[in-house]
Amino acid sequence: MAEFRLPDLGEGLTEAEIVRWLVSVGDTVVVDQPVVELETAKAVVEVPVPYAGTVTTLNGEVGEVIPVGSILLAVTEPATSGSGNVLIGYGTSEAGPRRRRRPVAATVPAPPSVPAPPSVPAPPSVPAPPSVPAPPSSPEQVVTVVSPLVRRLARESGLDLGRLSGTGPEGLITRRDVDLAIRSRPPAHHEPGHSAAESLVPARAVDDSAAGVARIPIRGVRKAVADKLSRSRREIPEATVWVDVDATALLDLRAELNSDEHAPKISVLALLARLTILGLRRYPELNARVEGDEIVMGPAVQLGFAAQTDRGLLVPVVADAHTHSLEELCAAFNELTHRARDGRLTTHELTGGTFTINNYGVFGVDGSAAIINHPEVAILGIGRIIDRPWVVNAAVVPRKVTQLTLAFDHRVCDGGTAGGFLRFVADCVESPVRALRHL
Repeated sequence: MAEFRLPDLGEGLTEAEIVRWLVSVGDTVVVDQPVVELETAKAVVEVPVPYAGTVTTLNGEVGEVIPVGSILLAVTEPATSGSGNVLIGYGTSEAGPRRRRRPVAATVPAPPSVPAPPSVPAPPSVPAPPSVPAPPSSPEQVVTVVSPLVRRLARESGLDLGRLSGTGPEGLITRRDVDLAIRSRPPAHHEPGHSAAESLVPARAVDDSAAGVARIPIRGVRKAVADKLSRSRREIPEATVWVDVDATALLDLRAELNSDEHAPKISVLALLARLTILGLRRYPELNARVEGDEIVMGPAVQLGFAAQTDRGLLVPVVADAHTHSLEELCAAFNELTHRARDGRLTTHELTGGTFTINNYGVFGVDGSAAIINHPEVAILGIGRIIDRPWVVNAAVVPRKVTQLTLAFDHRVCDGGTAGGFLRFVADCVESPVRALRHL
């Protein structure tokens, strides 16, 4: 029997959450067959097994967070010693403790027994009534909830879990059940005669929830992005330069390139990426990373680009972008964007960038002071392209105008380098023919 352990995930990652098992006990698996879907702080990945045989055990439940080196599953009668094709490598000598998110029973205490009021003597002419006995205490009610987060949300919202019917397996109360119960409650009203302070203090959590306030845990990819952006703001002395650019000629070039119905379509992002790569060749200080007390520069452009997904902002990296043609860049952007939105990017595809571009113009905005993708040293932002009045040959005419913004690390270069790079890219946008000299 062979035990398959959670592989070394690389990039300092030490644990992963089980999202979905792709096999069951008794299934026959082959080498490199995906067996489990895991979520790390970087991405959701499918992990392949390096053995062939029959699955005898699955160790871990959906939602359970397991450390690197923990046994994921066991395979009996392995037909091969393994492919070695599992993420970075698999297994470590020791495994740390697991953190479980199993459904647990939450005990909701029943209301305390109401003591009987003391007997009140009756007037002399009327016999005194007997004492009223206290009602018997009801037994504690046990409800099943999916996680401590659900219990906390219910508690802070003043919601009685004992009154809910769970929609999960075996009556499990889920986050969705609690959210629906909160939204279905009528808004709270202040009773006459109560002061504002008296009404607000005890009912604050209830009022917040009734108003549609949601509590979303920051974990997984969202936490990794938050940590990186926060670190960027703390450590990088950031400066920003920007310029308005006439992109009419660039759009005309794109229209000409896309006039061939049988050729792949070229995006504006791919055109600007190609010009950016030319600019980085002239100003290599911006194609770098800060690692400790060193500036690490190299000839290869590992080009990151911002991609908005349901799981938050991700920055996939086009490896060796300087070797890609215009069509290849466009295809790489499309493929990585689709995989990012499907949660199928690997850790390798989300790390190692040397420069990032961000097309925030797709959101209908003109400019942005973008945050540098730590530990890189610069990021180029592209605003929306719209008709604006522009002076051409002493005449004011409508042109397609956009704004380019460069945020850069002032430890690595000064305004002369940053301005020179931005002006070079802007000149190429305004006259793409100039770029031919540098291709």
